[in-house]
Amino acid sequence: MKTYIFSSILFLLTLFSTANLQAQQNVNNSKNNYVVLTKKIPQLQPILLTAEALKEEDGKAFGDFQVIICGKEIGDITDTEKIAAFIEKAEKAGVHLVACGFSLNKFKVDKTKVPKEMKVVENGILYNFQLQKKGYKNISL
Repeated sequence: MKTYIFSSILFLLTLFSTANLQAQQNVNNSKNNYVVLTKKIPQLQPILLTAEALKEEDGKAFGDFQVIICGKEIGDITDTEKIAAFIEKAEKAGVHLVACGFSLNKFKVDKTKVPKEMKVVENGILYNFQLQKKGYKNISL
């Protein structure tokens, strides 16, 4: 009798935990979200082309696409000649450009000169990991 009760409880726990796991996976997979970590402004060209292609390919399943810019060339985001065209393309493609605050501080970039279209996060690498934990597909260049 004890074996029967124990087996029944074990079966029910397994059933509920499997159903809960499947429900969590379904929620995370309803949209395709992407994050790219890059250190060079010129890499925005192929990244934005990729975002446009994925948006077309994914259709309604296309979610959020974020590009985090960090590293020693972070100062290039304050150069209008280098960044303006990329900001315009990103806006058209629905891509969010994000600047790493840690890199801005380390390389002494004036935060007031960061384009208003860009979000600044405290730590770009941490932000990237946080998005990955939310199910974002990622790549670092």
